[in-house]
Amino acid sequence: MSTLAVYRSIYTEEQFQKIYGSAKDLERPAPSLRDRLTRSWKCSSHAFHTLLKNRIPIVGWLPRYKLKKWILGDLIAGLTVGIVHIPQGMAFALLTSVAPVYGLYTSFFPVLLYMLLGTGLHVSTGTFAVLSLMTGSVIDEHLFLNPLDRNLTSEEQSEIYSQRIGMAAAIAFLMGLIMVIMFVLQLGFLATYLSEPIVKAFTNAAAFHVTISQIQNMMGLPLPRQTGSFTIFKTLASVFRGLHLMNVAELVISLLCLMVLIPIKELNARFRTKLRTPIPGEIIMVLVATGITFASSLDIRYNVQIVGSIPAGFPTPKLPPLNVIPDVIGDTIAITFVGYAVSVSLAMIYAEKHRYTIDPNQELLAHGISNMASSLFNCFPSSATLATTNILESAGGHTQLSGFFTSCVVLVVLLWVGPLFNHLPKAVLACINVVSLRQMFLQFQDLPELWKISKTDFSVWVVTWLAVVILNVEVGLAVGVVFSMMTVVCRTQRAQCSVLGRAVNTEIYRPVEQNDKCFEIPGLKILSYNSPIYYGNRNIFKEAVSKIVGLTQEKIRKREKALRALEEGQKMSITVVDTGIANPVYNPEGCSIKPETDTEIMSLIIDCSGIIFIDIAGARLFIQMCIECQKAGMHLLLSGCNEKVLRTLVSSGIMDHLSEQQVFVTVHDAACYAEQNMENIAMKSSMVWV
Repeated sequence: MSTLAVYRSIYTEEQFQKIYGSAKDLERPAPSLRDRLTRSWKCSSHAFHTLLKNRIPIVGWLPRYKLKKWILGDLIAGLTVGIVHIPQGMAFALLTSVAPVYGLYTSFFPVLLYMLLGTGLHVSTGTFAVLSLMTGSVIDEHLFLNPLDRNLTSEEQSEIYSQRIGMAAAIAFLMGLIMVIMFVLQLGFLATYLSEPIVKAFTNAAAFHVTISQIQNMMGLPLPRQTGSFTIFKTLASVFRGLHLMNVAELVISLLCLMVLIPIKELNARFRTKLRTPIPGEIIMVLVATGITFASSLDIRYNVQIVGSIPAGFPTPKLPPLNVIPDVIGDTIAITFVGYAVSVSLAMIYAEKHRYTIDPNQELLAHGISNMASSLFNCFPSSATLATTNILESAGGHTQLSGFFTSCVVLVVLLWVGPLFNHLPKAVLACINVVSLRQMFLQFQDLPELWKISKTDFSVWVVTWLAVVILNVEVGLAVGVVFSMMTVVCRTQRAQCSVLGRAVNTEIYRPVEQNDKCFEIPGLKILSYNSPIYYGNRNIFKEAVSKIVGLTQEKIRKREKALRALEEGQKMSITVVDTGIANPVYNPEGCSIKPETDTEIMSLIIDCSGIIFIDIAGARLFIQMCIECQKAGMHLLLSGCNEKVLRTLVSSGIMDHLSEQQVFVTVHDAACYAEQNMENIAMKSSMVWV
């Protein structure tokens, strides 16, 4: 067995800093705003080049592009994703309550812009089902259009559709503006508040909303979309009430599409490693369904709803109607956080897998500019997408150059092929929407493992899922975030105050209730608290310490007279021990050999190594404990304080009640000093044996 011996003196925090120094002096003032701005805005060619690479990442990776090694993978992945974008873009446009052609626009412009500005090399951007559903719900809430209303003229319907895409573009513009403002304020860290259980539960529950909302399109029911709370239940109720309006032809088309698309999805998933590119089931189904509908005139003979006119080319750029922003700003904030959280989560997953890093703040800028610029061309909100990102990576994509080839595929459809999809049944797009959510539904498989790892995270998942399903997408997300934050607060409040004991003949200290080989030192109580101490748990911490140590008012009053007599007779001289002390020798039963059997607590050590921060309320609690320990005749020692905790305690005036010789570097230093102080024996040895 290997052994370890350490020879050194006992160190207080003051001694250690004098001898070895510290990274930052506790009394050193923080740099002023002017100093920080001066360092940040240094002008040089190197600084300009670094800034350019940080803000336009393609400048950094494109000159280092390995043409022979990467071009084939990027080409195949880009073309594959582009083929998938076409049907999904049109399908997700239905979720947004706008014409399918706007889904093609949203599959083109954001892809190009993210290629220039994004830091995720394997991220595919464009239309995303959850964002489309959230945007469509906002539009339907403000610009309601009843499919059963036959009194509207074609001009009135055209005006309403124009207002709907105008509101969708305004939401995209506002979403981009919020992201750019967050980038300026460097608020990329806010995405961390949407934890992995929240994001997965939210996307899974949102998939149910998408599926239920597409039932009416799959069955040919001319029903309005439900909004507000209990959306799923209201939609199901309206579907049952409107079954007599069902179009049998569209139901048959939907069933046939599902019978083809679901097996193709399963084949792609099962043989993912063997297939160079996944089978493009969606585009095949779009082409076949369009051809059959056109040849058989299903729209005329059986009243099958079709996509309608898809104009070739691009719309004229124009500013969205910003006058609707006050009406949608609250919903847009929720859409922004969802889009950013999903985008950053995907980027981080694939960056970790392929061993590179992303910049969360730069991702804010990339998606912000993408949405703002795209909104000028009647695009609705976009973000990174789960399905196409997975396809891009599995198809062999290496860099964002694959986005260029994706845009080329969509461009061909917009300029020449788009009008050929005029006779595409909307039921086919609804089926594509439902089948594309397969990956989200499979997240149920992670629940047993999540239960084993963390019951708290499991509860966050369940609460978020139920809130989104029962209420609606926006409110459910808010409930999930609030509940997740509450679990964090509860975990800090439920942290246990542990009593530490020393392992036999070592300097290692562990909770005595968890290790029967660790024993308390008679006359000394060592407490450890692995949680920040702040206004929310200061009373809990105080009660725990009082219960363990017996620091009651009765005991304080009982000792005040004795302590007052002691102060009048002779003062205890608290001096720094420059010499160390060896660990006491333990007998076979594990008890320290002591010359006296009095087990009254003479010294109290608080191990602060687990206290990551402390606020003013916590600092005042420590001052109060110092005063009470002095009255109770206990010698209070602190150990393992990090720099911020120590600065807060010093600034709060704890040194008026505690000397610098009572703050130690480690628990062992404090314990050795306390033992020596209790024994009051002049030690000749100057070593601490570990």
